[in-house]
Amino acid sequence: MIIYNVTVNIDKSIKNEWLEWIKEHIPQVLATGKFKEAKLTKVLVEDDEADTYSIQYRAHSREALEDYYANDAEGLRKAGLEKFADKMLAFRTELEVIDEYSVDFN
Repeated sequence: MIIYNVTVNIDKSIKNEWLEWIKEHIPQVLATGKFKEAKLTKVLVEDDEADTYSIQYRAHSREALEDYYANDAEGLRKAGLEKFADKMLAFRTELEVIDEYSVDFN
């Protein structure tokens, strides 16, 4: 399984506006049909000027992610760049899940 991870630094002055926007944006990305789920997380780092978030999308397959890049990514990224310009910085990474573990103490 492939995780498409987007890490975003958000200037604190627009944090609330960005959080409202991203909660609408994530369902738009999922609506492409290329991902099965997404998680929005806050990266726990100390920074007086910016907050950092990570959005992790679980792709259906490598091929689905490549199709997303080819057909959907540019338009969806453009909306955020136009809206928040120099108040946000995003970078993307791909993660391959090798194995998953869990424990049940019940």
